[in-house]
This record gives sequence, C-alpha cells and structure tokens, in this order.
Amino acid sequence: METALKIAFATTDMENVNQHFGSAKSFAVYAVDRDNAQLLEAAQFGELSQDGNEDKLSVKIALLNGCAAVYCQAIGGSAINQLIAKNIQPVKVHDGSKIKDLIVDLQNEMKAGPSSWLAKAINQHKSPDPDRFKKMEDEGWDE
Repeated sequence: METALKIAFATTDMENVNQHFGSAKSFAVYAVDRDNAQLLEAAQFGELSQDGNEDKLSVKIALLNGCAAVYCQAIGGSAINQLIAKNIQPVKVHDGSKIKDLIVDLQNEMKAGPSSWLAKAINQHKSPDPDRFKKMEDEGWDE
C-alpha cells in the first residue's frame, strides 16, 4: 500500500465518526488506497471540552501529521485553519456515519475521479515520474 493515503476518523467506538474534532477522545487512522484499507493506529486522548482549550488542537494536529484528511462531525474555524496549513483536509460528516462506508466512498472516488482535495492529496504522495526530464526534452524544452 505504498500509494495509500493516511485518513483519520474522529471516533469513540472505532466504527462510527461520532466526535467533534476539538473534543475527540480518539482517532482511528487508516491507510487507504483504491482497493485496500488498513488500520494503522487508534490514538486515545483524555477528556476534553469543545471550547476554550486551544492547546488540545496542537496535540491532535501533531498526531495527524502526514494525514490527507480527517473526518469528524463538527470542527471549529481555528482547527480548520491549522489543518489546512498542514495540508490536512477536514471533512464534516453526519452523525452515525460508518467508517467502513466512508472508506468505500473514498475508494470509489479514487477510482472514478477524485475531488480537488483528494487529487491534491494523491499528487502530494506520488513519486515524481522518473521519465519526466526525457519527456520534456522530447517536447523541445531547452535549458
């Protein structure tokens, strides 16, 4: 799964996205590619309130380093700005959204033609084309 994207889900039961980002007690982090998904990590946090504690965000955002997206029920503006700055796409979903269904939807999107955030994430994790300079030369590029 070397081309897989890391995707996080705010969850308490490892089955449903049922948490607000800021007060999430845990995240399930998966590696997801077009055909497979694998749980990489189940990160746990202590009890956190939704408002008034900006420090809680830095711990969560640090955990999500390298993730392409985080799925949650709700998220505040400060968290959105910090995630976007780290190239992590926040995705808001409805209460009771099942992680396995969201993964299937994501895989179907990868196959059918990704949305703009997903295309960007895929390209960031892609290795450069080893023939890119030869192709430029064939097109008539000069130094």
